[in-house]
Amino acid sequence: MSKIYIIHENSEWTNHLTNRLEELGLPYEEWFLDQGIVDLHTEPPEGIFYSRMSASSHTREHRYAPELTEAVLSWLERHGRRVINGSRALRLEVSKVNQYMALDAAGIKTPKTLAAVGKDQIFTAAVKLDSPSFITKHNRAGKGLGVRLFHSLEGLEEYLESPDFEEPVDGITLVQEYIQSPESYITRCEFTGGKFIYAVRVDTSEGFELCPADACQIGDLFCPVGEEVEEKPKFQIVEDFNEPIIEKYETFLRANNIEVAGIEFIKNEEGEIFTYDINTNTNYNSDAEAKIGKFGMLEAAKFFAAELEKLTVLK
Repeated sequence: MSKIYIIHENSEWTNHLTNRLEELGLPYEEWFLDQGIVDLHTEPPEGIFYSRMSASSHTREHRYAPELTEAVLSWLERHGRRVINGSRALRLEVSKVNQYMALDAAGIKTPKTLAAVGKDQIFTAAVKLDSPSFITKHNRAGKGLGVRLFHSLEGLEEYLESPDFEEPVDGITLVQEYIQSPESYITRCEFTGGKFIYAVRVDTSEGFELCPADACQIGDLFCPVGEEVEEKPKFQIVEDFNEPIIEKYETFLRANNIEVAGIEFIKNEEGEIFTYDINTNTNYNSDAEAKIGKFGMLEAAKFFAAELEKLTVLK
């Protein structure tokens, strides 16, 4: 019997999906690809294959999970299996350089960015960027890990010479202009089946670890008002969100064979949108979703069910 296969390396991020699959009574199997064997002379099983391999796998001691996944996806695609977020999506997931080049090709504005390997080259890139404030980040990262904001070249030099410097897993550090937003938040747009489902506003006032999954929570933020304290959640879904950029994002996803994703952008003081991250193993925040009754993993499970039904009809 055909089933839904989930390719991943982090159960904490996958339980919400499997719970929804069970809720809908759908057959599934998890392929946990931290290590394994791919027999290239056999045929894969029949079914729907959904890859949610993460760029941050190395932070969970699964250093080669993306490379193993790439081999599995190549095998699946060679045999014509229905793959959701296949090899093209993985290529973008593990490289922000690839993301920015694909976004640029689609006419979607990104922050000015230089890619560098080596501490001296990182510093030279910052000089060349010539921006009063700038960010360094890893080319392969996830969760906003490794993101640092600098307001001077001296601050960067001190960081590069300190034990706090984090070597990127692929060696590539990005030096990027800092987009000053009039408010401390970014917006993340969620898509399932290549279609927009909702946008979530993420408070960035306490840093850059922006993964919305419950497993990544670093606590809600609180904003003092007079003598009282008003709870201010880190993640808030924006109701009636309507930005023209959504149409461009949907076109971009179709062009790159990405069907489930979260795309993040920030606005500058002039209201210009800069897109800076694509998450092809997107996660959702349960508290934010419960407040408005929209559930990303449920939408994903329904999409997989429809695709499995199509496969059954074809067979």
